[in-house]
Amino acid sequence: MEDLKKNSILIVDDENSNIMALTHILGSEYMIYAAKTGEKALEAAEKHKPDVILLDIIMPEMDGYALIASLKSSSITQDIPVIFISGLSNFEDEEKGLALGAADYISKPFIPGIVKLRIANQIKIINQLRTIELLSLVDQLTSIPNRRGFDNRFSLEWIRAIREGTFISILMIDVDMFKLYNDTYGHQQGDVVLQIIAKTISQSLNRPGDFAARWGGEEFAVLLPSTNHAGALHIAEIIRKNVEGETILCADGTPTQITVSVGTNTVVPQRNEPSDIFVNGADKALYLAKQTGRNKVCSANEDGKQ
Repeated sequence: MEDLKKNSILIVDDENSNIMALTHILGSEYMIYAAKTGEKALEAAEKHKPDVILLDIIMPEMDGYALIASLKSSSITQDIPVIFISGLSNFEDEEKGLALGAADYISKPFIPGIVKLRIANQIKIINQLRTIELLSLVDQLTSIPNRRGFDNRFSLEWIRAIREGTFISILMIDVDMFKLYNDTYGHQQGDVVLQIIAKTISQSLNRPGDFAARWGGEEFAVLLPSTNHAGALHIAEIIRKNVEGETILCADGTPTQITVSVGTNTVVPQRNEPSDIFVNGADKALYLAKQTGRNKVCSANEDGKQ
């Protein structure tokens, strides 16, 4: 299980001795994959998505220059940093590799300390970029995914529902009378409310695949893969009741309460069906819930067909 936490490296070289030497130098710190041909390297890169690719320039059939061009043309592998490993020493070769997108060079014969440092530099960069990317997907106030994080997950689940012909449901949740609450108790207390509601929504979801996010302002969204109309209504009602049952204390100990309105929509999406229509259906149901009394759940599937 420990290896699963390691960063990974794909070594591409047609010489066994080079693969063995690099594995000996790097194997204790990284998960190592290897390929001896350009074709096998492309397959391994797409399958394993390594953090770094060590690529020999001189190989039969497809050399390193042709291979890096293929890697950089694929949306799956284009962002993987490639370090050329080569005995070539002239500036023209190095310039050509860098122009094709290589991140660095390691010269043969291998000097273990240099190899480790060059790999560590690239791993540090890629890990920092991932941290930045992760932070950009999380709402800083509530610590749940933000709108961008939701959109990323929604795209994947929508495509999967189309492919598998399964239900997908969405809940749009809005805090009732939030402006009045803010005006009454202050914006800092309003932030506390949003944090508690985010936590309450997350704790109301039981399956690993269910996904909650802060949509923006005082609005939240929940994605429920493989969930039919009745299931969506059930989860929505649990969330509504759990929020209503929360006693939210102010800094001076004053107890307050808040409620939410929820709109749901459920479909079995068809190929080429616009996903925004699905989201808009839940938005319209949410608007209906707000207009007809608040603190309630309304569905875009009132006919029960979904």
